[in-house]
Amino acid sequence: MHTGSCHCGAVAYRVDGTIDRVIECNCSHCQRKGMLLWFVPRDALHVEKGEASLSEYRFNKHVIQHLFCPACGCQPFGRGTGPTGQAMAAINVRCLEDVDLDTIERVPFDGRSR
Repeated sequence: MHTGSCHCGAVAYRVDGTIDRVIECNCSHCQRKGMLLWFVPRDALHVEKGEASLSEYRFNKHVIQHLFCPACGCQPFGRGTGPTGQAMAAINVRCLEDVDLDTIERVPFDGRSR
């Protein structure tokens, strides 16, 4: 289990699972924010506080809920649907506590071309 939050702590959550690799997407949104994404089934994400205060941003095909804290602007996770139709959460591992990013495999994803 991993715990995370936005920068100001208004949003806190935990995620069940083991991080084996993260996606480093080059789309206009992810690249600007520097996000490293770990995709998990939506029921693995447990928002412990601040869910009602989250703001949402959608772009391109408008299928992903890019959720962020309106106080500090941090985007700790998003929600969407995987290719098989399964409800997914995209966890920004940069918002998780006690994660050594140097030990996690980064997989490039060409979101810019999609």
